[in-house]
Amino acid sequence: MSRIVIDETRCKGCELCTIVCPQGDLVQMATHFNAKGYRPSTFVDPGGRCKGCALCALMCPDVAITVYRTRK
Repeated sequence: MSRIVIDETRCKGCELCTIVCPQGDLVQMATHFNAKGYRPSTFVDPGGRCKGCALCALMCPDVAITVYRTRK
């Protein structure tokens, strides 16, 4: 199971990561606002479906996403 970490202080809520995720719903918009007044993205993966493809990190214009891949 891979995971991603989103730096909420850098995220501007552009939603590019939510659009590009091949799993569909692993990255969602938060219900709260960050210090800059944006709704940041949040990683939600209770079932361990993230494959670590890193498309979300590649699309992020604010370099706010770090991907941690697990070895098989």
